[in-house]
Amino acid sequence: MSQSALLAVRNLRIEFPTRRGTLVAVDDVSFVIEPGEILGVVGESGAGKSLTGAAIIGLLEPPGRVAAGEIHLEGQRIDHLPYEQMRRLRGDRIGAIFQDPLTSLNPLYRIGRQLTETILTHMDLTLAQARTRALDLLKEVGIPSAEERIDHYPHQFSGGMRQRVVIALALCAEPRLIIADEPTTALDVSIQAQIIALLKRLCADHGTAVMLVTHDMGVIAEAAQRVAVMYAGRLVEVGPVAEVIRAAKHPYTRGLMGSIAHIGLAVDTLEQIDGAMPRLHAIPSGCAFHPRCGQAMQRCFEDRPELVAVEGSEAACWLYPA
Repeated sequence: MSQSALLAVRNLRIEFPTRRGTLVAVDDVSFVIEPGEILGVVGESGAGKSLTGAAIIGLLEPPGRVAAGEIHLEGQRIDHLPYEQMRRLRGDRIGAIFQDPLTSLNPLYRIGRQLTETILTHMDLTLAQARTRALDLLKEVGIPSAEERIDHYPHQFSGGMRQRVVIALALCAEPRLIIADEPTTALDVSIQAQIIALLKRLCADHGTAVMLVTHDMGVIAEAAQRVAVMYAGRLVEVGPVAEVIRAAKHPYTRGLMGSIAHIGLAVDTLEQIDGAMPRLHAIPSGCAFHPRCGQAMQRCFEDRPELVAVEGSEAACWLYPA
């Protein structure tokens, strides 16, 4: 693991105890994010992307639990902190942006009150100073007429503007890390591009690290420097975005890339990956992707591959023996 990493996740395992036995939702996942870097985490619904993000910010819904592994933020282990310490850390050094801004904003309170209360909780400022900072944050995230809009309620904002307010809320205490879980999914394409540009600028200006969780490879291509591809709770490929897009190594990643339409490239049909993500109680032995893989061989049915270095990326596939 990199010594300079702002976030280091090591051998993370997330389990859900049930009456039928223990289900493993995230299995032995390790990655790092450097200061100022956006790491895109991509995969189908059920791959474990959002659960990984929830574990990092200490918001796993019971009975889900971190059963093994470690999470380090700027060298400090945070996965075993008491609830109150984690709550303070969550608003202070870790910010969160969720898919639906209405779940992050209280509809009964004006935007300014929600921002100033968050600022006062985590920073030693007067009420007047907190309001000034709230105003500055609204301007930074591109809210027009911020002096007037600060006293509006969430329902008076459009979806894109609400998401900007949520980003301002996440930035209140100048966090070192932001977990962004599908932050652009509910927005139209032009607003998506503005939110992506905003996240990139924040990383460049403040050295903030971002874990960008999404199922949209187009968003990853536009926003992230590196991408981690998840399938059935495990990482199957990690590498620089440009390299993964140009020459994906894992058959699953190649399938994802082949299913995207490209401007200027005329094709009769797009590729598709047959089948569906396995359910947690029925994850196959060996490589979990083998039932859907056109290149599967006998070893794929029996042994689970680990990530190995492959031409500038890492892939967990028996096509690339260590």
